[in-house]
Formats: sequence, structure tokens, C-alpha cells
Amino acid sequence: MTNAAGGGKPLLMTVDKVGFLLDRLGQDCSPLQYLRELTQNAIEAIQRTGVPGQISWDVDWTSYDLGKGPQAPKKLCVVDTGDGMTGDNMIKFINQLSSSGSEQSFTGNYGVGAKIAAATKNPAGVIYHSWKNDQGYMVQLEKNSASGEYGLRQWPLKDGTYSYYVPLDDAVKPSEIGTNGTKVILIGANVSDSTIASPPDAASPSRWISKYLNTRYFQFPLGVTVKAREGWDHPRTDKDRNLLRTITGQKAYLDQHSTNSGVEPVTGANIHWWILKDETAITNNSGYIESAGHVAALYQNELYDRATSRAGTAALQRFGILFGYRCVVLYAEPIPSKEQTLTTNTARTTLLIDGEKLPWDDWAYEFREKMPKRLAEFINEKAEALTEKDHISNIKDRLKSVMDLYKVSRYRPAPAGVYLSDESSAVRVGQSPFSGAKSSGGGGTGQQIGAESKGQRDGEVGNIYHLFEKKDGVPSAKSETDPFPVVTWVSIENGGRTADDGMEDKAATFIRNQNRLLVNADFRVFKDMIVRLGKEKDGGPGPGFLDVVTEIVHQWFEQALVETIIGIQQLRGSKEWGPEEIDRALSSEALTSAVMQRYHVYVACRRDMGAKFGKLAAST
Repeated sequence: MTNAAGGGKPLLMTVDKVGFLLDRLGQDCSPLQYLRELTQNAIEAIQRTGVPGQISWDVDWTSYDLGKGPQAPKKLCVVDTGDGMTGDNMIKFINQLSSSGSEQSFTGNYGVGAKIAAATKNPAGVIYHSWKNDQGYMVQLEKNSASGEYGLRQWPLKDGTYSYYVPLDDAVKPSEIGTNGTKVILIGANVSDSTIASPPDAASPSRWISKYLNTRYFQFPLGVTVKAREGWDHPRTDKDRNLLRTITGQKAYLDQHSTNSGVEPVTGANIHWWILKDETAITNNSGYIESAGHVAALYQNELYDRATSRAGTAALQRFGILFGYRCVVLYAEPIPSKEQTLTTNTARTTLLIDGEKLPWDDWAYEFREKMPKRLAEFINEKAEALTEKDHISNIKDRLKSVMDLYKVSRYRPAPAGVYLSDESSAVRVGQSPFSGAKSSGGGGTGQQIGAESKGQRDGEVGNIYHLFEKKDGVPSAKSETDPFPVVTWVSIENGGRTADDGMEDKAATFIRNQNRLLVNADFRVFKDMIVRLGKEKDGGPGPGFLDVVTEIVHQWFEQALVETIIGIQQLRGSKEWGPEEIDRALSSEALTSAVMQRYHVYVACRRDMGAKFGKLAAST
């Protein structure tokens, strides 16, 4: 290797303090990323054999049985029936940072995953037992507590020499392994750790490995069977609870538990969709699979950027799944052009196209615009099941005389329009800066360069370039578009929302790109007002009385929310109100603040109730 200009041999770059580099990269990995990395290594090892094989996540029963009785820590291990490694292979592949038994590429194997994800989570050691051509070998990768560096432990051999690998007797060979295969044992941060133990926040502690791998993989390659131990704290004779269960990935579950599914192409991706059966399995199976609605990216049969619970609800709503989102799953499978590169970050936590994050908003918009027919019908069915009356016509009537206070002019394309609007802008006001005077640059008319408007500070770079504001645009005319959002009242009872959708104890959610306002009928401020007003009818409530009170209360709180949304959107485009400020002002927290005043709503509700029911009891 020589310099391109004909110089001498270059000094190759080296890495100082590899331990620090590994620890830093390990921080970018998700806490359970090592499960994926070791599983993927095992899959590739099996595929290299050309015959079917098995991967088992289990307790290392050998070290447990040889330990100090029932209190001995249970170590997590993974066993595969792949092609195995010799002792020299393991020194090469395990002790070199970017080295792999498979071909390395930017879109495939990086050769660093297990070293980063597993070693940094198990500084006390990661032990590899591997058999190649019926010969077994062992190495241990660990962190030196004094130097902070990672490396292979040196072992004294019976003949008095030292080696970084130890020949193994077949007495410790797992029953699954024949001539070739590998077992990896995770020691933990300390030798006393029980690495089979579940993370603190696991929904189903005995099935945490199954849950991670099922939700990480869409499906496993043909000929590869994956299993994981459950119920390891029960006696091994209890085959009903302490057992190895087969893991399938999300696809098999979604296909089995869906009523409809399909694929909708959008620009640069295919959107796979499923409508799940509305059954108890949505809740009951959440311990080992992602059984409720969610969104993810699909690449090489793995799932990335998975959004569940509140984040999943928000993602589904962006795709137009406003109702019934608990039963809808969407996977976006990117299809890059020939000029684009689709890959993952080094930690394999997110997908990237040419180094940038996926265009989720673009895909969501296009999917909404051409929603699959059956999916659209399902959403409409769920929406029609909501029984709340439409209040918006009454709100419009009340606000009609003051709508001039809400300056909400919009512009729509019109060939004879007198305005130029930028198609990429939601609101475009004013004229081109070049209208009415010639530009020395030629082409079109506009304000003369050097002509200073009131308050302009001549000479600032930003102000100079501001004179060259894009003058081309679509001829447009003012359009009196309806500024009122589409409003739907949702509750857990009517099926319009769930307890983990992000609306709990909040008044409303505004989905700006669809101009849709979802109001939480379960919000305690609304319920408290209904209870208070329900006590204020002379003679006590009669049949249907509380239903009418509820409608009145909802209508007046809805007006407060609608006015807030219209008013805030008036501020769009001003210097002090950028996109982030607008989004914060329309957040669920801000909308909740908008309904926290009570007096005017209370008075308005009493007035409407008096008109319907006559004299009310005196307020206290």
C-alpha cells in the first residue's frame, strides 16, 4: 500500500484505548441488543452449514449444577448447531474488534455487534465453547478492571504452557451439538449475577427473551428453529412450566390473529398492514409478542424503529388510523432507489437511507391519501360506533359574528390569482419583494435592491439575501377554507381510546396534519362539571337528564378547545411563532390548560340547562 501521489508507505491508523471505544459504542445499544447480535451470529453460522439447525436460549445448566447448590447463579447461554469455530478462529473473530466469520459489508455484517452489545453488558466475561469437526475449544472475553481494556483471558494448560484458548472435553458439550456448534455463556457484570433474570420492567418476567426476539424479528430464515427457556425457576421436572418454547417472530402471530392484511406501495417503501381480531389475545399475549397495534420498519426480516403504546398510537394516527388503532399494525419496508444506500447504524437500533432517518411523515401522508379500502372501512366502522353528537354546527353559529377576530386567511391555487404562494407552505402572505420594481439581476419585477422598508437594517447579510426571496410560485387567490377542526369525543367505554394512548388525564389531542381534534371524554375536569351540574335540577334528575347535561358540558368545553386551535393557528408564520412554538401551543398539555378555567363554562352550561329544564337549584 502506497500513497496515491507515489510517496512512501503510510502509517496506518490504530486505536488507542479500545475499551473506552467499546464502552462508548455499547451505550448506543439498546439494553437487550446482545440477544439480537448473538442470535444473528448463530443464524449465520447455521446458514453456512447448508442444513437446518437450531438455536436455543437457555440456562447454562452445567455451571449451575457444578455451582454451590440451589443458590448458585443461573447464567444465560445460547447454543447453536452452526459450523463452529476452532481455537484459532475464536482468537481471530472474537478478539478483533471488526472481524467476522461472515462477509463484512455496510449493508450486512459489521463484525462488531456481539463484541459491543454482549461484552459491555458482561464485563465479568463472555465465555465461548465451540466445536469444529468434533473438537471443542473455549475462550473467555472479559474486561480488565485495572486497565479498562477488553481481551481474551490467558489460561494455564496442564503441560505448563499458557494459551488464550483451552481444549474442551465432550463431557460439557450440549446435547444439541453434534460435530459442529457453539455455546456462548453470559457471566454478567459480576460472577455472582444471575444473567437469566429478567429486566426490572419486563411485562412477563419468565418470557422476556421470547418477547424481545419475537418483536425484534419479523420471521426467521427457513430451516432455522429458535427456542427460548421459560419458567426456569420451576423444577426441571415440571415440563409444563419449565420448558423451551419455539419463537416465531411477529409475522406468524400477525397472520394468525388478523382478519385482513395487505401491502400498500408508497414512494420508496411498501407498507404492510394487518387488522387484528378484537379479542382478549391483544392483552393476554402481550407478555411474549407485540400483540396490539404498533408501527415498525422492516428490513431483512428484522424490525427497527418500533413504536408501541403511546408512541405507537401517535404513529398510527399520523398514518390516518384515528380509530381502532389498538387493532392495526403497520410495517414500512423501505425500497431504496439504485442511487440510495439503505443500512443501519452501527448499533443496529435504527434504519438509515443515505445516512438520514426514514421519511416517516412522507410515507404517512401518502398512505393516508390512498388508504386501503378495507382498512378505511374498518376505521369508519369504529368511528360510527362513537355515539357523541356533532357540536360543531352550534359552535360555528355562536362564533359566526366574531370570526373576523380569527384572521385565518388561506391561499388556494387560482390561475387568475393576484398572490404568489409557495406550494410547500401552509400559509403564504404578502407579495413578492420584487413586485413593482425591476431587479438588476434581470427576470421579473420586484422591489429594487437597496430599497429599504421601514425598520430594515441595511447591510446585514440576512437582510441582503432576504431580498432574493423566491418570487416564483403558484398563482393563488384567498380561499375561505373551513378553519374548524373535525372533532371526535373518545373514551375507553366507547372504544375510541385506550388507557396507554397518551391521553390519560389530558383533555385532548390535536392531529395537526389531519386537522382532527380528539377530545378525551374521560378527563376528570369534564366529568366533575357533569357531576356538579347534575345536582342542580329542582326535583332531582329525571330519565335522560344526565345525558343532556353531558351533551351541554361537552359542547362548551369543545368550543373552548376549538377556539384555542383556531386562534393558535392564526399565529403561524409570525416571527415569534416558529413550528416548534406552534406545536407546543397545540400539544395535549397546552390544550388541557385551555379548559382549566371553569367559571364561564359553568355559567354557559347553567344557562342552556335553564332553557331546557326550567329553573335550576341555586348554585352553592
